[in-house]
Amino acid sequence: MVVKGEESDKILELFLKIGLDERTARNTIANNKVTSNLTSVIHEAALADGCDRTIGNLLYTVATKYPANALKHRPKLLEYVVSSKIKTPAQLEASFSFLSNVASEDYKQKEFEEACGVGVEVSLEELTQTVNEIFEDNKAAILERRYRMNVGELLGSIRKKHPWADPKIAKQLVDAKMYELLGERTETDDEKPSKKKEKKEKPAKVESKADVVDTPAQPSEEELNPFSIFPAAEDNIKVHTEVFFSNGSVLRCCNTRERLDNHLKVTGGRVFTRFPPEPNGYLHIGHAKAMFVDFGLAKERGGCCYLRYDDTNPEAEKKEYITHIEEIVQWMGWEPFKITYTSDYFQDLYELAVELIRRGHAYVDHQTPEEIKEYREKKMNSPWRDRPIAESLKLFDDMKRGLIEEGKATLRMKQDMQSDNFNMYDLIAYRIKFTPHPHAGDKWCIYPSYDYAHCIVDSLENITHSLCTLEFETRRASYYWLLHVLDLYQPYVWEYSRLNVTNTVMSKRKLNYIVSNKYVDGWDDPRLMTLAGLRRRGVTSTAINYFVRGIGITRSDCSMIRMDRLEYHIREELNKTAPRVLAVLHPLKVVITNLESRSVLDLDAKKWPDAQADDSSAFYKVPFSNVVYIERSDFRMKDSKDYYGLAPGKSALLRYAFPIKCTDVILADDKETVLEIRAEYDPSKKSKPKGVLHWVAEPSAGSEPLKVEVRLFDKLFNSENPAELDDWLADLNPNSKVVVPAAYAVPSLRNSAIGATFQFERLGYFTVDKDSTEEKLVFNRTVTLKDPYGKAGK
Repeated sequence: MVVKGEESDKILELFLKIGLDERTARNTIANNKVTSNLTSVIHEAALADGCDRTIGNLLYTVATKYPANALKHRPKLLEYVVSSKIKTPAQLEASFSFLSNVASEDYKQKEFEEACGVGVEVSLEELTQTVNEIFEDNKAAILERRYRMNVGELLGSIRKKHPWADPKIAKQLVDAKMYELLGERTETDDEKPSKKKEKKEKPAKVESKADVVDTPAQPSEEELNPFSIFPAAEDNIKVHTEVFFSNGSVLRCCNTRERLDNHLKVTGGRVFTRFPPEPNGYLHIGHAKAMFVDFGLAKERGGCCYLRYDDTNPEAEKKEYITHIEEIVQWMGWEPFKITYTSDYFQDLYELAVELIRRGHAYVDHQTPEEIKEYREKKMNSPWRDRPIAESLKLFDDMKRGLIEEGKATLRMKQDMQSDNFNMYDLIAYRIKFTPHPHAGDKWCIYPSYDYAHCIVDSLENITHSLCTLEFETRRASYYWLLHVLDLYQPYVWEYSRLNVTNTVMSKRKLNYIVSNKYVDGWDDPRLMTLAGLRRRGVTSTAINYFVRGIGITRSDCSMIRMDRLEYHIREELNKTAPRVLAVLHPLKVVITNLESRSVLDLDAKKWPDAQADDSSAFYKVPFSNVVYIERSDFRMKDSKDYYGLAPGKSALLRYAFPIKCTDVILADDKETVLEIRAEYDPSKKSKPKGVLHWVAEPSAGSEPLKVEVRLFDKLFNSENPAELDDWLADLNPNSKVVVPAAYAVPSLRNSAIGATFQFERLGYFTVDKDSTEEKLVFNRTVTLKDPYGKAGK
């Protein structure tokens, strides 16, 4: 339930008192888990009346990153924060690492303080001396690269020598030293470094300065290797999770030495992960992050990653989805170690369920779904919870043999109905479904639940790191409880934040709804954040993976990533790979009166901005005739000083061709609509107009240019977070798809293959859509250009 009304206002006031800015505070309130954690932390620290912003930021970090297995020690840590004995992010991160390792065990105060740098003061003189030494060591590189020098490298060197120094002071000293050594920043410092001529396949950037603003900050050491946060496989003997029961007992989750040794013998000490999608829909960009985490960790550690279909619900799964998932995983650049199905283990899961009953940890229940919900809300035991083991064994066998009607019985795990964690309220392990299974056929009429099957299959496949998103964190207790009572190997579980992108929905239920009800044109509609939709739009897997890597693997789940950030990576990639061509979306006819009507000149146009004159492959031919078409928006009847397009009596340069001057305008009967422009061209190119226009010409006298359809896509929803709206469908953007049926393009595009991507100069990046035919090409706009080159390119 989302916090609303008066309670929300009180919490907002509380968060503002600790120095959070209003936007961060409101975003935090939108996340129930972080709100609860932060409120608890503030009260534990006795700072409900407020504190300075520095301490407030540290409290926020404690609320979002504190290790769950060491909650016992959190009040003591907060004493260190409030007293400013721990006052930097580096000290706080060190404390998290230390406390995560000790979990709920007692520790020596001296060891803790040494590990966190408590009492270590780095004087301004010491820090200044270190900065001077590092600048001296790197002087040659700094003088050569000037303000393009990676300041992150310099700060990293300072951190290595003084890990507990105030990073803000260190940054101020570095900035001052840069100014002292280099003086004022010049225009040259802001220029992009030129590309080497021999690297023709990587053309120079043509993005605008606005793109530079969007460039992510220099990466930290952790960002350079985002997988460094995960422990080694051989360390999976340490306690990193504790499950607290209502009777006061505590389950300290860890493997025995013997069990871990047996696991390492099977795996050879390698990392084993799994990417476990449910085949009930198409994968979206959130799954791209999951793939990056699961496949990426295995690849970085020289290990293996399964592609495992979580196919426990036969009613929702389709062969279409299974085929799609496998194809998309490969398209994203990942290669599974093995492809498996949870259904491959149905027999093992059944036998373990029988063993669970025998051990007194499961029972057959006859409550309806409504009754189960009611009893869970009231923390009441089922009337059948304490039935004899032999009775549950017989009934479970009857369930398996199809002797009990669907909905009349379930197998439930006997967990802890009085727990503070609702995911310990006797979760369902098996339910009856008389539905054939897409992979297992009609052998089974009982199917395991996710909560029962997931952890067991992780164990059976010897997964070392079971990685999932934060909404599964409360299931960790059930995960480890089940493996513990069955005496199975326990993987290391770690949750990370979901990937949420603005102006879209990521819920499979909502995606399925708008696809099924034809609000969009299928699962691969280019407006969707499905990976099939992004691919059809022209987004590359490389751009998606760079985007995901740039976000990082964090546990902060209150962030909404702006679409601009994804678009930055798309432009970066397509700028290197998409050749430039000329196209006009809304053509306006220009007749060049001083060029013969049957005269056609073949001109050279660049595929890449840095094309070398002696490299013929970097050019393509464009016809230039006495009839050309320019963009309708590039002509005005009234000129102005800040306008660089064409106007009566004014000249503009046709890209790769000649300057033209407007000499006459043909208007429609309404005396407003421009039908045609008459112009003269300057074959000597002596005139130097400031404006540069893209254009397409008739390839021969009286012959229409290549006509193409262009689809212009925009954000699917108007609001940044439509999922939180009550009437989210009303937020759909009616202009998210605009079709231009009769655009013109240069002849060289005629035989373009489906999926080929180009930069239409001054317009954006466009990809050939699968709806294209021999008679007509269809292009999807992948992304716009931030700033058309206007007067810059000639």
